[in-house]
Amino acid sequence: MNLSAPEEMPHAFAAAWADRDAATLAGLFAEDADFVNVVGLWWHDRAAIERAHRYGLTTFFRDSTLRVGRVRLRELGDTAVVQARMHLSGQIAPDGGIAEARTNILTFVMHRAEDGWTCVTAQNTDVVPGAETQVATPDGLTPHDYRA
Repeated sequence: MNLSAPEEMPHAFAAAWADRDAATLAGLFAEDADFVNVVGLWWHDRAAIERAHRYGLTTFFRDSTLRVGRVRLRELGDTAVVQARMHLSGQIAPDGGIAEARTNILTFVMHRAEDGWTCVTAQNTDVVPGAETQVATPDGLTPHDYRA
């Protein structure tokens, strides 16, 4: 499904999320698109993007809400970079409760074809308030602000 304008992508993504429709969500992407999620899992084609989102949307994201905030568009001819601040709430926590709401930035690289715009790559980045980087420790990554 191609879009008439690149800045429609975050809204179309959020609408497919709300409908729990992994096929429609994946259909926003080119057949050979890439998607990197918030923990660095990297899916290399539309089918993998659909499988990963179908899993999430039917399990730990099944009751979640994804809301589009600020959208920034940078057009570069037949390519455009769209960045959107997104707000996620209602994720199911590992203990079965509801996780705290979080904010992320989704970056979409869009390409214009004859029949509209399609996403060729996307990256999801969590926003970690009060941190400027991650520090690797034996226990994993810890957000840190060296200015503090």
